[in-house]
Amino acid sequence: MPKKPTFRDVILKTLEKAGVPLTPKEVWEKANELGTIGDFTTTGKTPWNTIAALCYTDIKRNGENSAFIQTSERPARFYLRKYFDFNKVSRSGEKGYQEAKSKKRFQERDLHPLVVAYAYAESHFRAFLKTIHHENSHRASKGQNEWLHPDLVGVYFPFQDFREETLEIQKYLSVNSIKLFSFEVKVSLDYGNLRQSYFQAVSNSSWAHEGYLVTLNFEEDPSFRDEVRRLNNAFGIGVILLNPENIHESQILYPSRVNHEIDWDTVNRLACENQDFCQFLKLITEDCKLGKVKSQYDKILCSDELSNYVKEKGILEILEYKAI
Repeated sequence: MPKKPTFRDVILKTLEKAGVPLTPKEVWEKANELGTIGDFTTTGKTPWNTIAALCYTDIKRNGENSAFIQTSERPARFYLRKYFDFNKVSRSGEKGYQEAKSKKRFQERDLHPLVVAYAYAESHFRAFLKTIHHENSHRASKGQNEWLHPDLVGVYFPFQDFREETLEIQKYLSVNSIKLFSFEVKVSLDYGNLRQSYFQAVSNSSWAHEGYLVTLNFEEDPSFRDEVRRLNNAFGIGVILLNPENIHESQILYPSRVNHEIDWDTVNRLACENQDFCQFLKLITEDCKLGKVKSQYDKILCSDELSNYVKEKGILEILEYKAI
């Protein structure tokens, strides 16, 4: 009796017959199109997720002995290692990556305009953000203010969405629909910096309604995702993956736990320690008095401005050449 094909068999046959690197979803679609799926069956609704997990795990466990190789990061594409031209990559891809990296460097703070544009347009937030410059904090003894300040803070105003009558009745019912957000920004998140970055966000976001860790690069290894999920379940900090090519396609990978009560002691300490945060509170107060947003938060770049900004900073070049 012939052995029933496995997911691995389907992936191997499909990549070999396709002759080009494919995303996990493309592998599944090609398997059906080329007939390499054979009599394989699955009850899963998202078989491409299983394909991705199998490829990532095989590469992680077997390294250079893996049958697979990841040829690009976003989107992740896989190919058969035995057919992959490493010389071509070293001549073009890796060279281009190093040239882009040396030519244009960007810092975490250079990602702030992307976060500002995303948080303003994303329906979950619809927030106005302000950068908190750590260098503007009062000097303190070593370690005293470590992990105290988030990179960006944000506010959602209900008068953007609610009628005047709704806002008025909220006052009488002592309901406040203003929401405060905290964002810690990292260029990359991987096993090397996950715990330090995550607990930094835990430390400096506890005062807000929602706290997030924002990154440009997120390790796709399934075991890494499981670790982030465990941290999210335990401590509640959300994770956002930025898409610099189209900021509106950025994703909330893990939602933040909602704190229904603001930690006013920490808010007061932040206001005392940092003039940017103190100014942020003043801006909110002024806009609440006016019933509309008139204050100057971080500038929200339009699509064309964002596109030019990303190119100027070399962010896209780094992502285009980066491969695992």
